[in-house]
Amino acid sequence: MNIRDYMTNVGKQSVKASKEIKSLSTIDKNNLLLSIAESIRDEKDKIISANQEDINLAKKNNTSKVMINRLMLDNERIENIAKSVEDIVKLSDPVGRVLYETERPNGLIINRVSVPLGVIGIIYESRPNVTVDASVLCIKAGNVAILRGGSESFNSNTSLIKAIQLALTKNDLNKDTIQLVETVDRAAVDYMLAEMTDTIDVIVPRGGKGLVKKVQDMARVPIIGHLEGICHIYVNNSANLETALKIIHNAKLRRTEICGAAETLLIDQAYAKDNLNKIVTNLHEGGCEIRGDIASQEIDNRILHANEVDWSTEYLDAIIAIKLVKNVDEAVEHIAEYGSGHTESIIAEDKEVAEKFLNLVDSAIVMHNTSTQFADGGEFGLGAEIGISTGRLHARGPVGLEGLTTYKYIVKGNGQIRP
Repeated sequence: MNIRDYMTNVGKQSVKASKEIKSLSTIDKNNLLLSIAESIRDEKDKIISANQEDINLAKKNNTSKVMINRLMLDNERIENIAKSVEDIVKLSDPVGRVLYETERPNGLIINRVSVPLGVIGIIYESRPNVTVDASVLCIKAGNVAILRGGSESFNSNTSLIKAIQLALTKNDLNKDTIQLVETVDRAAVDYMLAEMTDTIDVIVPRGGKGLVKKVQDMARVPIIGHLEGICHIYVNNSANLETALKIIHNAKLRRTEICGAAETLLIDQAYAKDNLNKIVTNLHEGGCEIRGDIASQEIDNRILHANEVDWSTEYLDAIIAIKLVKNVDEAVEHIAEYGSGHTESIIAEDKEVAEKFLNLVDSAIVMHNTSTQFADGGEFGLGAEIGISTGRLHARGPVGLEGLTTYKYIVKGNGQIRP
């Protein structure tokens, strides 16, 4: 395969399809999504068969059980995928909303109206459900998508895309609205990142640090995404102990491998004197390894020594780093130096301190008295998310339908000219 010619053609086909989908009404888009859900159910046996090919290859390559579990599709998971599509139908259409309206003294009427981004490139790994989530979110927001999944799920992704394209064809729509890059050659990814600025409007990377860093380093196309989730919990001296124990345990151990898992625990020194032992016991009983600074080790000898690198490490495992701080200001300073701008939470009963933390911490998501594991589009009421963004421009935090739109100004007059 000539990658340049192939990817150039994929880009041209997406631009052509984009003009069509932008004209669809909300009813048309919702009917298409319902048709996609039906098609996925109809093609279930073929999808499971294709997925089994990927599973067999993964086992042959000695892939970990965790990765194989992420990859696996069965009747229940396919039904959940179909239901997730139907859930998107229930969400409001983000396109065509009037975001701002004014009438000028000269009679001009100016509206800022939400519109689709256009062509979205999505580069992701492992989980084949992302193929469907990304496709239907793009469609609902009036966009087309070029998907490049991981080689480990190539057969599964191909089968899911065929089901989606069957629904597009059934609805007399361009099947190239959703395209899968039909090669595992990494040169295709390089070409998407560096050479498709004239056809791809934005790229969304979903995967591990290695993938995201490559995208950030190489891309000449705008990116929506985050590199790491170095999430902090700050326990203020006013924190309720019972509240703190259950939030810390959940934020670290509910699911250790997700980007919203807490990685560093900052605790007021005064609070730690009476309560650090209880926090450590709670984490230890959950199977968590604890590393900490000298001050924390002096209080509890179960805490292992933390190196400088621990403060900027995303463990994605049952490991947490603890540092004692003087007050909220020192906690905010630590987060500013070592954080990744993802999610931070304060546990405090003092509302004034909590407000100070919420206002001063410059991360995409800042929380009070709750678990960082709520950093998720579904939990925010956005439906499925296409990813989490830690950037400051365009979308920030969980990127749902609204994050897949931009806006334009529509100006209406009756003959006005500028003097």
